[in-house]
Amino acid sequence: MGDSKKLLILVGSPRRNGNSATLAAAVQRGAEEAEIHVSLRFIDDSISGFLRDCRQCRLPNGECAIEDNFRQLFFDDFLPANGVVFCSPVYWYGLSAQTKVFFDRTFCYYSASYADSAQVMEQMTRKRLGLVLASEETYPGASLGIVHQIQEYCRYTHSEFVGVVRGIGNSRSEVVRDPGAPMVAAEQLGREIFNRRYSDFRINTERSGRVWHQDDDRS
Repeated sequence: MGDSKKLLILVGSPRRNGNSATLAAAVQRGAEEAEIHVSLRFIDDSISGFLRDCRQCRLPNGECAIEDNFRQLFFDDFLPANGVVFCSPVYWYGLSAQTKVFFDRTFCYYSASYADSAQVMEQMTRKRLGLVLASEETYPGASLGIVHQIQEYCRYTHSEFVGVVRGIGNSRSEVVRDPGAPMVAAEQLGREIFNRRYSDFRINTERSGRVWHQDDDRS
């Protein structure tokens, strides 16, 4: 492997051959071309229910009582990943229910009522994250709420939000005909997830006067 880092692609669409899945496959191709260890998972293969009241639901041993495979997805795939790309359709100008429930269910394990919550929180932080969206609406504002949500999640977990890809399409796999070339952008995101330039300056940040550095600058 050219890169020992692990990338997880989480697909929040219920359709296995829809536009979100098509874009997710492009991210996977790009990552594989870069010899990144990549896994692709459909969220609804692992989640069957919403977050409940942990005070009433948690088992005596501290584990979540919801009987599905979320724990496996979270502990075996998400926490060990160095990077995660969330692929979701835009439903009612927000993330799909599957994707939102994934975020909600993480609370079961970083809540203080879970014995190993400190270790979980440590593993949740400092990841490289990307977002891939499929929407039938072309106007730019359709996805702004989702972008803001993922941005805030990244700031909350000290993660780096390195890229957004938005593909337009409605019928099955129609996104491949989007003239904006989201398939190309999705592959590029997969290839570059761990080396793409990321900057998020604060007023007191120590930084160079340049974003793009050159080894030999003769200008």
